Amino acid sequence: MDSSTSPSLSNYYDVVPYDSHPFPQATIEHLEALAFLFGLAAPAPAQARVLELGCAAGGNLIPIAARHPDARMLGVDLSSVQIAQGQAAIDQAQLKNIELRALDITGIDASFGQFDYIICHGVYSWVPAPVQDAILRVCSQNLSPEGVAYLSYNVYPGWKAREIVRDAMILRGAPRDEPNEKLSYARGMLEFLEQSARPDSVLKKTLEENMPIVRNSGAYYLLHEFLEPHNAPCYFKEFAARASAHGLNYLADAEPSTMFVQNYGEKVRDPLMRECGGSQIMMEQYLDFLVNRTFRQSLLVKQERAANIRYRLDAERIRALEYAGVFSAADGGVLTLDAREQACNAIRNLKVTLRQPVHKAVAQVLDERYPASMSTEALIAAVSARTGEPRAAVDPVVMAMLEELVILGAVRIRRTPPNASVEVSALPRASAVQRRAPGLALSAGPTALACNQWHELVGLSLLERCLLPLLDGEHSHDALAEHLAAEARAGRLRFIKDEKPLTDEVALREFTLRQVTLALRDLRRKALLEA
Repeated sequence: MDSSTSPSLSNYYDVVPYDSHPFPQATIEHLEALAFLFGLAAPAPAQARVLELGCAAGGNLIPIAARHPDARMLGVDLSSVQIAQGQAAIDQAQLKNIELRALDITGIDASFGQFDYIICHGVYSWVPAPVQDAILRVCSQNLSPEGVAYLSYNVYPGWKAREIVRDAMILRGAPRDEPNEKLSYARGMLEFLEQSARPDSVLKKTLEENMPIVRNSGAYYLLHEFLEPHNAPCYFKEFAARASAHGLNYLADAEPSTMFVQNYGEKVRDPLMRECGGSQIMMEQYLDFLVNRTFRQSLLVKQERAANIRYRLDAERIRALEYAGVFSAADGGVLTLDAREQACNAIRNLKVTLRQPVHKAVAQVLDERYPASMSTEALIAAVSARTGEPRAAVDPVVMAMLEELVILGAVRIRRTPPNASVEVSALPRASAVQRRAPGLALSAGPTALACNQWHELVGLSLLERCLLPLLDGEHSHDALAEHLAAEARAGRLRFIKDEKPLTDEVALREFTLRQVTLALRDLRRKALLEA
């Protein structure tokens, strides 16, 4: 970044800090699994070197460091204010394998060494062109031979319409000095346009599509997305070409279900397959037009590895992955093992239809074990036992179903499985970092937010926050209940029954033990209990 832009951007991020939290699609376990899915080996997370460009306060990088104590993490950000916030969280968590530096991305050179994973989320589109070039240079120069880089950015054609909204917001909001004042005036501009635009105009349609985003998003997002000094969307094809000029090759999207043309129906699939001639980049560029896409999360690798990338899924690679999923009957009932078709809800609110008893058994087994993952061999054995069908008969049905679920995005995949508990043990344990620093400084208001084993933010109730520091594998359920009872006696917790505080010792003991059972069940399902 040149000296004329660096101070102003740094000040902007100091005054308006970007919300810093984990991004599940940008964690190294996910990147490892996607590289493997599409034909490439990637470094094991356990001892990986990881660089995050634009790490903010470390909300994405710190939990990765906590899960992999033998890996090494470096985060850089232009904002010294956010780096200081992140360092405070690192100190609280007592992590020794992560470093955060207040640094301009353009200052990173070969002396920093090579990294197995480079993550750059929410930066590329929002910096000047010289810094974009620096990001791609770092992703090429500092990426290890088998490494994977992740970059997110705004794209056309979806951002063509949003630029109208952004330009209108800047027109009225930019002259104001105070960020909240900027946003207030910018919102006012949109409300005026919404009330005044002609019903049949392009502006009216654009506002109808974008006003829900403006109304429902937090101030930090709107200030950075719509009022930031720089926002330069591009077409995906242009981004891929620019990456190629830096010796990088497109591997995949961090949400791979968007890549598979069969997810868009036969009327789309057949013409595009004929038109694109096997070019994945052209295929996805056409799909961007089809869905009016606004945002992308691309994985890049060294150009030398391009010949080994396989977009036709390989059965043996599907077999070698670990799987996890959440499934429930769409009608609110239970999944049964009979022969009738049954509609089912999966992760990300996806709908799947289970047509055979084996399909239903897969859904049952994965859901019962969630958030723990399963190997295909363990899953096939469990389904065989549950249905009474021979393993040889179950195997091809299960494998075909898993491939379909991967294509739909209705199941989670890993090469490195999460350290999540399958059941609540007699001596439950959470990670040492969560015990020392519940929420990893991600608390906001009465509900804390913690990063779980799947690199997702989950809410923590007051009761769960009270229990977490004691989940060290040495406290029984009885001991945890006694702790809650002691907190109630000291007035730090209040348990109400029949609109009165619960004080009777016998009743209090029974009540707290029941609360421990419920809280531990929820903590396990939230992927906060370790195996």
